[in-house]
Amino acid sequence: MTDDASAPATTGPRPPGAGSPAPLNPAWLDLPVRAAVPALQRALAEHGGAAVLAAPPGTGKTTLVPLALAGLVPELPGPGHRVLVAEPRRLAVRAAARRMAWLLGEQPGGRVGYTIRGERRAGPDTVVEVVTTGVLLQRLQRDPELAGVDTVVLDECHERHLDADTALAFLLDVRATLRPELRVLCASATSDTDAWARLLGDERGAAPVVEAHGTSHAVEILQAPPPRAVRPPQGTRTDPLLLEHVAATVRRALGERDGDLLCFLPGVGEIARVAGLLAGVPAEVLQLHGRAPQAVQDAALTAGAGRRVILATSVAESSLTVPGVRIVVDSGLAREPRTDHARGLSALVTVRASLAAARQRAGRAGREAPGVVHRCWQQAEDALAAPFPTPEIALADLTSFALQAACWGDPDAHGLALPDRPPAGAMAAARQTLQALGAVDEQGRATPRGTRIARTGLHPRLARALLDGARLVGSRRAAELVALLSEEPPRALGDDLGAVWRSVRGGHDPYAGRWREESRRLRRSLDETPATALPDASAAGLVVALAFPERIARARVEKPEPGARSPYLMASGTAAETAPGTALTGLPWLAVAVADRPAGAPSARILHAAALDEETARLAGAPLLAGRAEVRWAIPPGGRRGELTARRVESLGALELASAPLSAPDPALVRAALLDGLAREGVGELLSWPPAAVALRERLGFLHRTLGAPWPDVGDQALLAAAGDWLEPELSRARRRSALERIDTAAALQRLLPWATGEAGRLDELAPERITVPSGSRIRVDYTGDRPVLAVKLQELFGWAAAPALAGGRAPLTVHLLSPAGRPAAVTGDLASFWREGYRAVRAELRGRYPRHPWPEDPTAAEPTRRLNPRT
Repeated sequence: MTDDASAPATTGPRPPGAGSPAPLNPAWLDLPVRAAVPALQRALAEHGGAAVLAAPPGTGKTTLVPLALAGLVPELPGPGHRVLVAEPRRLAVRAAARRMAWLLGEQPGGRVGYTIRGERRAGPDTVVEVVTTGVLLQRLQRDPELAGVDTVVLDECHERHLDADTALAFLLDVRATLRPELRVLCASATSDTDAWARLLGDERGAAPVVEAHGTSHAVEILQAPPPRAVRPPQGTRTDPLLLEHVAATVRRALGERDGDLLCFLPGVGEIARVAGLLAGVPAEVLQLHGRAPQAVQDAALTAGAGRRVILATSVAESSLTVPGVRIVVDSGLAREPRTDHARGLSALVTVRASLAAARQRAGRAGREAPGVVHRCWQQAEDALAAPFPTPEIALADLTSFALQAACWGDPDAHGLALPDRPPAGAMAAARQTLQALGAVDEQGRATPRGTRIARTGLHPRLARALLDGARLVGSRRAAELVALLSEEPPRALGDDLGAVWRSVRGGHDPYAGRWREESRRLRRSLDETPATALPDASAAGLVVALAFPERIARARVEKPEPGARSPYLMASGTAAETAPGTALTGLPWLAVAVADRPAGAPSARILHAAALDEETARLAGAPLLAGRAEVRWAIPPGGRRGELTARRVESLGALELASAPLSAPDPALVRAALLDGLAREGVGELLSWPPAAVALRERLGFLHRTLGAPWPDVGDQALLAAAGDWLEPELSRARRRSALERIDTAAALQRLLPWATGEAGRLDELAPERITVPSGSRIRVDYTGDRPVLAVKLQELFGWAAAPALAGGRAPLTVHLLSPAGRPAAVTGDLASFWREGYRAVRAELRGRYPRHPWPEDPTAAEPTRRLNPRT
């Protein structure tokens, strides 16, 4: 999500003795980066104003370097530029600004200020301003030249946040086209700087890299794997056994070494769980994350009088300095975004932290003195870990990025100098979403509405809900509800957003305070509109549905069992369900704000939603409303025989709203449905096959196997594929199953014969239906096996020296010689050989059993007969 700077400036105290600032706090002399500042200033001056700074955490790169570049460090004279510092997190913005102001003997708002979404402390004397990368993007969109800014420092670029990558690409574009004198510095806490140097380079080559070396203290690495196997993380779920082990490791480590302890955990939920398990430890337990109250953040980032345990997310890896830490406990887990573009679901998932992250975390223990890190995994697992964090651009929902690129004038982002290219599938999904919101046109260019959406600083979906919702529910309620969506409410407040809204209106906790601030900011961005007559409950559902129309959901069960999960189907076609016992259970319609789909789960989990009704769903999901003619082959549940159905359907995405029979369906749709029925039930089952049709199909199948083209394949799949050739015109006239069953398949198969080549006339010659034997009988040939078979009584073949070969002599006829009773007496493919070698044995065996039938000594010279010998 991007930030903006729409809040009014709050000017802090002026520098002491305006015009004669206080001397710099001598603490700056302890910052190792000071030794690298002269080289950095030369690099920027001599190499076109672009450079890379590689400095480990704690060296002072975030605080001393911007002051020096702004000419605020007399001992490190600089050109006196106005410097803009971009940080990836709001927490880091405040911390960096306070630290720099402290070095100057001031409070933020004087020569050092900061801006985050909804809060700005800067004034006319500000020469170093710290902002989030989201705020920087907003400023670049409004003023690409960044008038009044001389140097931009992109801090913590190694973390590969999407906003930071985008801001760098825009800055490089500005340097190439508008302001070649604008200086850009990429600051990284790692030495992996080649990519940044290449991006910042020019025709002379890569940009210079200046390295600063911190005061490194020895860090002892101890492997502390759980005593028994734990389950790998799934979605945002972490095995409780691992968290119990992490808490036990913290307790043990506190007893083994002095100093503060920093424990890395993947998310807020895990931090809260471990904090509960640490009740009674002889230290103050602080929970440090992006949502932590300001007082907690200040306490974590300031050396305390007593011992502290800081439970932190990855926010403390590099962008913040936590003083006093001598011990690190690392769970080995981190959170990364994942987006299911097909279902429109985005979520954070728990993953194994990269090797680079593990090194960063371990280094926190040796920042000020020798320390120790306890790694809660087997060392062998490092072989499976990624070397570096995955760039956010490869994983995240790119809707905001795509709108930023469109507003910049490069809809496909082909001209942007990005460290990694955006995935094509994610960009296509983002463009589709933006077109549905009216933010871009068919060519992907930003529309006036898209520009306004981008300037809200919100995700485009939330911006759409804010702008359109203000008209439908009133500006105050729209702003409050969108503020509720912009930061997911604590799970403790429940999953019913209508109830959460009522709760936070009167709340006084940190979340409620942030919600009120964001509500006011959003309301200022709107034209004031009065509340409409829509009740609050309906307003909540409407605004949520405006943001996520494809997540409009309808219940699949009218009255679920008490305590059971309530199943729903979303407009996107995704199955979802509520948690057991929630207040949402049994509601016929929901507007789903937050849902995820755990790995291997058949349905998404609804985490936050608001009540909805069909009328409001139609209003919010208007772009998804569609009427269509539905003609299909329907097989009832548990049944085997399908039937053609035709109806007019009104739907909202995948949700069917109403239907009515269709009396005159499109013949093309009917034909397609009948073909589907043939495919699902099989041509052998759905069509009728009298003996004549079966016989012809068998003969054609024999010729295809033996001779190939032009004789057709008449297997089920081939007949289905060629249905338009041999079932027309009957197929076009059919409207029901019974019409297919009445088709004369024998006559229809005749259409497949090779009439055009003239070969069709040779069918009886190459594959005769019957063969006349010496007795005069016309015997049917059996073509069901691999070779054609003629089954005939032995006496009818007397005098027949050899059976004919079929298919132009390529397929010898197999003769089944039958006894007078019609039972097999012998099988041969060489009749002449049988008369010479096999007949004598058959004659000896059967003539006693059938004395009234002729059994001549020489069958080749005997008269064939179908009759008995006359009685004597």
